[in-house]
Amino acid sequence: MTAYDIIRKPLITEKSELLRREENRYTFEVNPKANKLEVRKAVEKLFNVKVESVNTLRIKPKVKKHRMSLYKTPLRKKAIVKLKAGDSITYYEGV
Repeated sequence: MTAYDIIRKPLITEKSELLRREENRYTFEVNPKANKLEVRKAVEKLFNVKVESVNTLRIKPKVKKHRMSLYKTPLRKKAIVKLKAGDSITYYEGV
């Protein structure tokens, strides 16, 4: 897998923004098959920063109902990456 296959998108929520401001932690949605070492290498390669630690969690599929049919949401994996002091990632440059 390449770095672009591992990191799918940044997750921008109220909680993730608080983590970013206060603790220098960034949240990404990653490929469910990726492990912590692959996530670390992908973030360091894509954003040219040094990663201090990586925490991952799997978000289980949920059964939902739409009219008369049931369906499952896909399995997702989330990674919370802590960067070393002084490093940062800018999501929106020039917007």
